[in-house]
Amino acid sequence: MAFGRNAGGFDVGTEVPVLPGAPLLGSLHDLKSDSLGTYLRAQQRRGDVVRVSAGPPGMRADLYCVFSPEGVQQVLASQAANFRKDNAFYQEVRDSFGNGLLTSQDEDYLRQRRLVQPLFTRRRVDGYAGAVAAETASVVAAWEEAVDGVVDVSDEMTHLALRAVARILFGTDVEATADVVARCFPVITDYVLRRGYSPANIPRHWPTPGNRRAAAAMDELYGVCDQIIGQRRRAGADAPGEDDASGEETTGEDLLTLLAAARSSDDGEFDAAELRDQVLIFLLAGHETTATSLCFALHLLSRHPEQQDRAREEIARVLGDRTPQACDLGRLPYLSQVVKEAMRLYPAAPVIGRKAVAATRIGEHAVPAGADVILAPWVTHRHPEHWPDPDRFDPDRFTPEAEAGRPRYAWFPFGGGPRACIGQHFSMLESVVALAMILRAYSFEAVDTEIPVGAGITLRTEGPARCRVRRVDR
Repeated sequence: MAFGRNAGGFDVGTEVPVLPGAPLLGSLHDLKSDSLGTYLRAQQRRGDVVRVSAGPPGMRADLYCVFSPEGVQQVLASQAANFRKDNAFYQEVRDSFGNGLLTSQDEDYLRQRRLVQPLFTRRRVDGYAGAVAAETASVVAAWEEAVDGVVDVSDEMTHLALRAVARILFGTDVEATADVVARCFPVITDYVLRRGYSPANIPRHWPTPGNRRAAAAMDELYGVCDQIIGQRRRAGADAPGEDDASGEETTGEDLLTLLAAARSSDDGEFDAAELRDQVLIFLLAGHETTATSLCFALHLLSRHPEQQDRAREEIARVLGDRTPQACDLGRLPYLSQVVKEAMRLYPAAPVIGRKAVAATRIGEHAVPAGADVILAPWVTHRHPEHWPDPDRFDPDRFTPEAEAGRPRYAWFPFGGGPRACIGQHFSMLESVVALAMILRAYSFEAVDTEIPVGAGITLRTEGPARCRVRRVDR
């Protein structure tokens, strides 16, 4: 039916169809037990813009879900200013991990992005390939001792990605930070999830067991970051000034040193608290997302030996026995396609939330001002109009010709628009370098052929992801 016009007389379209739910709680149980499956059913049953209602009367939340590539482009890019990170979930992330690039908005975000952008140019990021290769070599060597030749690729890739990003951030202080992050992050992220998806929360300062556990983990994590930041400040490392904003390579410096030195006449520099916020966000986004991509790339290849052999043949032909470098990224197109297809089927950020500032028309449907808007790469990446046989693993979906034939936002594992992930080149570089070294050394056979997953801050495995590994004869 017609939805009418907003206060300014603008026709905002027709009412959004609703996913049927339970009479009292709506879709609350479905979202709690299987949010990704619920969003997928919403698209299959009701279309590309769907309202999902959850919660008891008086506390009910309405989620306006947008699944088409065109709608996603509108929210993330063409009308991005109308869709803000103002929802309860992002506030919980801010309160736990700080107001860094992932969570900041408006002038705070623009200032941070301007200061950080020169440190993420392609040339500078390419310089991190050596750190990734060093950490991958350690993992490859350790697997020689795997019991019965079986490894859990979820645990192993989380360890690898965390060590790599900690080495890049902290340099020689990697040992002092990696163990603390591995111990504290799960406590904090679980706390954020519980609070972010709860209709009501008790204050954080109340001395409940959950609050106290989370506070202790944050104190320990903040403490080690503040200690290393203080050391960098006292060292007074030479910094790139405003004339160095082109991102020219500065060798021998970890990312924290460069962040501490980042400054310009217009934006000043980061103080100690702002530095910690950036570090925490980079640790969060920089290891969990890449770990997810690596885990599922190996899992998918372990179930598809033909594609695994094809990737290994490319690696052998291009690299031989040498260590992969950044310049090899373009020389390993099939391996890059494997990574992209893994990101399609298992996007590290399976759900993205925004809040509408003003009433908006998306397609033919009306989204009211103040609405919580949900984008779901998990669903859009399986949209049957753009992905035939969507659950099938097929890296050839990402040949240049195939990519050119799809809408821009049919695949958006790194978001898009003005808030696109600043680390997307690093993620691809790390994934391809690590996979090249791992697949050259080992073949994989799935032990766990199905891996249950759920939507946390990032996509998370909810069971083991074991593979049997065997040394490759070369």
